[in-house]
Amino acid sequence: MRPHGSLRLALAMAAVPASAWIVYAHGPAADRPEINALVAQVGDRVAAYYHRAQQLVCLERSTVVAIASDWTIQGFERTVESELRVELEWADGDGLPDAHITRDVRRVNGREPRERDRKSRDGCTDPTPVSAEPLAFLLPAHRDEYRFTSVRDGTERGHAAWVIDFASAQRKSQPVLIEDAGGHEDCFDWKGPLEVTGRVWVDAATHDVLRLDRHVAGPISVRVPVPLQQRYHFDTWLTLDRDDLSLR
Repeated sequence: MRPHGSLRLALAMAAVPASAWIVYAHGPAADRPEINALVAQVGDRVAAYYHRAQQLVCLERSTVVAIASDWTIQGFERTVESELRVELEWADGDGLPDAHITRDVRRVNGREPRERDRKSRDGCTDPTPVSAEPLAFLLPAHRDEYRFTSVRDGTERGHAAWVIDFASAQRKSQPVLIEDAGGHEDCFDWKGPLEVTGRVWVDAATHDVLRLDRHVAGPISVRVPVPLQQRYHFDTWLTLDRDDLSLR
């Protein structure tokens, strides 16, 4: 994030292991599944994947570019390759676990990471060592936090797919600016409710997720606590113009 009232834009693309897919032709609109039943079936597939994923390790490649307020690209893109694992955190009772991703950075722009990468401002938008798994919102424990609004025919890289639109059930964003937990210089994040909209492509035959696109419903005002205003000469509010995630 840059000082004097603007947040940097992060566009992230995460590479995950590919599987073999079966291509099915779509039937008429009358055969289109009911949206709540389809989302439940997708959630079952995600839950089954999490149970298997504890034994899987893959390579994640994240590419970030900085964009100015006039949408021009600033500087060079930064590509980070990490060894990624899915870890499950079981709650009390018989409920499904929460899934989290842990990362071990292996390469930065094609080279082994250096000590300065741990604190340099260039690493401000690198993926965090631990983060929520992006498909966890499809599990029963989190589905009430979203509205699944429509389903239609689609394709994703040549595969027949159902396309599901979703949005946050809570329509009010109340983020608060915080300093970067990783300690990167001149780097900030936010916490608190954030309204998002998005779209999920799922395989028409298996209901496996093929692609996820997610966006903040911006521009969004981010409240700046008084200590950060005083320390960095920020205004009371900063504006988050845009934050997009596209994952396959």
